[in-house]
Amino acid sequence: MKVNLTKYLLLVTGALFFIATGFLDKDSVEQVPKFTQSKHDLSDNSCVSCHKGLEAIRDVHSGMMQAILEVADEAGIKGNDCVVCHGGNPKSFSEKESHKGTVAYFKNNPGPKNFYPDPGSPWINKNTCGTCHEEQVKTQFTSLMFTEAGKIQGSLWGFGGLNGYKHDVGNFNVTSNKLHETLGTEKYSAYMQEIEAEEGQVFPKTMVELPPAPTADEVELNPQLAVYTYLRQECQRCHTGSKGREKRGDYRGMGCSSCHIPYSNEGYYEGGDSLLQGKKGKPLVHSIQSTRECKVEVHGKKYSGIPVETCTTCHDRGKRIGTSYQGLMETAYGSPFMGDGGKQEKLHTKNYLHLHADIHLDKGMLCQDCHTSLDVHSDGRLAGTTLAPVEIECQDCHGTPQKYPWELPLGYGDEVASEVPATGEERGVAKEKLEHTKQGTNYHPQDGFLLSARGNPIENAVRKGNEVILHTAGGKDLELKPLKKIYEDGELSEEGEIAMVNVSKHIDQLECYSCHADWAPQCYGCHIKIDYSTGEQHPDWLAMSKDHDSSGLTAEARGEYEKHLIDGKVTEQRSYLRWENPPLVINGEHRVSPAIPGCQTTVTVIGKNGNALLSNHIFKIPNVEGADTSGQLAIDISPVQPHTTSKKSRACESCHTNPQSMGYGIDGGTTFANPSQAYVVDLTSPDGAILSDSHKVQINAIPNLEVDWSRFVDENGVQKQTVGHHFSGSRPLNNEERANLDRRGVCASCHQSLPEENLAVSLLYHMKEVSGKKYDKDEHNSLIYKILNVSAWVQALAILGVFIFMTLIIRKLRQKLSK
Repeated sequence: MKVNLTKYLLLVTGALFFIATGFLDKDSVEQVPKFTQSKHDLSDNSCVSCHKGLEAIRDVHSGMMQAILEVADEAGIKGNDCVVCHGGNPKSFSEKESHKGTVAYFKNNPGPKNFYPDPGSPWINKNTCGTCHEEQVKTQFTSLMFTEAGKIQGSLWGFGGLNGYKHDVGNFNVTSNKLHETLGTEKYSAYMQEIEAEEGQVFPKTMVELPPAPTADEVELNPQLAVYTYLRQECQRCHTGSKGREKRGDYRGMGCSSCHIPYSNEGYYEGGDSLLQGKKGKPLVHSIQSTRECKVEVHGKKYSGIPVETCTTCHDRGKRIGTSYQGLMETAYGSPFMGDGGKQEKLHTKNYLHLHADIHLDKGMLCQDCHTSLDVHSDGRLAGTTLAPVEIECQDCHGTPQKYPWELPLGYGDEVASEVPATGEERGVAKEKLEHTKQGTNYHPQDGFLLSARGNPIENAVRKGNEVILHTAGGKDLELKPLKKIYEDGELSEEGEIAMVNVSKHIDQLECYSCHADWAPQCYGCHIKIDYSTGEQHPDWLAMSKDHDSSGLTAEARGEYEKHLIDGKVTEQRSYLRWENPPLVINGEHRVSPAIPGCQTTVTVIGKNGNALLSNHIFKIPNVEGADTSGQLAIDISPVQPHTTSKKSRACESCHTNPQSMGYGIDGGTTFANPSQAYVVDLTSPDGAILSDSHKVQINAIPNLEVDWSRFVDENGVQKQTVGHHFSGSRPLNNEERANLDRRGVCASCHQSLPEENLAVSLLYHMKEVSGKKYDKDEHNSLIYKILNVSAWVQALAILGVFIFMTLIIRKLRQKLSK
């Protein structure tokens, strides 16, 4: 009897889990096909006659492997699971013949149509992964990891806003997939339609391919075109349609294999296949990494889930959320020295400091433990920036001190379409998973799956009473108390109660990570040079990924870099790096958020004859972000979720007495000299005149920049650079918000009159001096609290006394008038 493969996988994987955990009764078990041991003879696999010792892609007893072997049996290649994914000719024992063609059975049936070295390649995976995982494969082309539309829009913005706020340029021509109507709950679909209507520029219906790179001659006529050289040579290599560059930390597969096949940072194969051992640019082992029950074994060590460093292969630039999550902060230095005396070896082409990692990483959580399947694979909608597809919020698991997660309304914390906190009926919990995700790990719902802010079940987070169990892909079952239970049990810290209960607008108006992000990578000043004078040519990553053959391999995967070279050489520098006390802005969800430099682009373009067509040039964009026709500087401060969460929050003073937090810049923007003026260092006269005729400029001018990079708004509310150019809600804090935040000078409000000018205060001050008592911080705080209470009572009693006095006067007047 033939079994539909998708249904078969769904039944088997779900049944095996529930049998193992005892959640299916006997009658249910009997209705589901099951394998306690392999019924297939793997000795018929001709591929392993050469690839001796090669790991099985999945445990032979797993439901997935058994389903693959069923297909192999039906194809007439009994026991050969390799061909079901890789294709090829299993009847041949020569490499040349076995690595071409495919089994006749697959010509008119789902399956390989050629030999596929990487079955996950998006250019052919409809014939491999897609035969079982149809939804994920059909939506892959609308995924932000495929289009990289946000990165493109950001770069075009920095070169003068060439496409404005629109996000309809991607790596390839793509149309929004109608399949999204079946992905996600009805409430999710309704919610997303509301957001799409509000932020149409971020949710385009179609995307057009990024224009080609210019020639050196075309750049002479219009230096702005150099942005396409920059994007194609430097930025657009991380998308899933490409294998990417082979440098330390950047090795990976394509398409599904980008995430689901393990590659080490060094890029070596370390499995049992003697043909592959020691080869670079290969998977660490020939295994799939995905869910909890999908175990991968390396040198006797087993793990499950997708390791964080797999994600960091790409997420180490831009917002740098992958490296930040691990506590890695870029540095310009190679210290400390290594054991051989050499510098620290670069990873992702950078050196790092090791700061605090995110608390979720410390707890053993992987990226996939928060980020949902629709978030990563796409729901079929085109999304132009990272905030668009991400459906989770901190409150979805942690709630607030007043409400459990299931008591919050949908949209709470994700107010993209509203400027006020979401209200409405309780979101509750879900009893069922999304249909297409049931092929993955199925956890018992207990009292129900938690719901995301957008209305989908969070399928690894369940309610159990008034607590939450978070099942990680790595095998942990983390029990957490929501904030409301912590508060009700009297376990909320004094600082937490002050910040979240006593000052409740922190909960309703701030992102949780505004306070709980330990640090954020701030790369101030992005200096880009595109040089066409050297005659050098470098690979065009997009052109190489478009050049894919029938095997699914792209040009770079075939090593054919020379076929797609374009004019110019890209070099990047920065002004300085910081990580502490990121500034605060309003993000696309209309909440206060940390921010980092998005891309503060300063452009230098050297023409083919060696002339500087642009030199340290900052473009201006007219009529945006508070600017008139003269334009706003096209350098950007971007709202960010830093992924550096800590249980301990920022100190109140780090926001309320820090001008950087308000947007005024580091030290109020006063530390740096005017960057628009060049600076010469040489012998000078007392009045500053340069004495040597052979002097050179030490620090060149940046003509359009008259303030420090970190200053993006002045004390009058005049914007100095753009603040978020994706969602319409992004902006600096307005005058009222900054006034509410600013508590600088509070100490002087008391100490300006101590010990003189006030007889009573002077008397107390001199009594303290005579007594010799010293006040530490705690005693000082206690004294302020007492003074505040006394002052409050005096004022309250005074008001009450005035009220009583006026009441008596009015009563007497009435009595007189009545006589």
